[in-house]
Amino acid sequence: MTEIAKFHELLLYVIVIITLFVTALLAYVVVRYSRRANPKPSRTTHNSTIEVIWTVVPVLILLLIAIPSFKLLYFADRVENPDITIKAVGRQWYWRYEIPEQDYKGQRIGGFAFDSYMVPTADLKPGQLRLLSVDNPLALPVDAKVQVLVTAGDVLHNFAMPSLGLKLDAVPGRLNETWTLIYPEFAGTAFYGQCSELCGNGHAYMPIEIRAMDDASFLAWAAKGKENYEPLETAATSGDGPQRLAAFKQ
Repeated sequence: MTEIAKFHELLLYVIVIITLFVTALLAYVVVRYSRRANPKPSRTTHNSTIEVIWTVVPVLILLLIAIPSFKLLYFADRVENPDITIKAVGRQWYWRYEIPEQDYKGQRIGGFAFDSYMVPTADLKPGQLRLLSVDNPLALPVDAKVQVLVTAGDVLHNFAMPSLGLKLDAVPGRLNETWTLIYPEFAGTAFYGQCSELCGNGHAYMPIEIRAMDDASFLAWAAKGKENYEPLETAATSGDGPQRLAAFKQ
């Protein structure tokens, strides 16, 4: 999200400069070529120099925008050597999260999956948000590169977490990939998102809640999850983490 904000600032500067230039040009034309200042209008119908300028300059501006735009697209697409991998599966109408067995900070975590449903309005507790809080939030460690794999089990969904700059289609039979990194100062923060692809009459009731945790809290959550949540079917015996993680991604 930080890189998206930087790109937005660049576009803001570009559009402000263009707007000021066009406004100044219009003001000049209105004053310079008014009937009073220019009683005998020009009969000019063609100017090659001006036409070259107004073709080349917009092309250069588009290139200025396109280069950082494509860099951002590739930057957000995937990450090398992620610290942790999670999988989000969209279903009608809830999210299912799968944490494969893997090593994190020298400890073995994962091998479990759980469903995340919206908390009904009547069951909301103090501090929970209507239509956004869920019964089982997804926990992510701060200051760690998190690989996010997204798919769907029935129809099209979309995993959208605006505050983290995540928005990825969940397509049945296809595994899409992105990643994120939450800064340490956001430890203890809850991030909220929603499904952003119309997926049926329960579309508005499948929110996403992510809790940012420090390493100690995250490892405690992972240990508790392995005890309380259902085992992940793709988990195998310990000692073959890289092979199982590769199979999990497939």
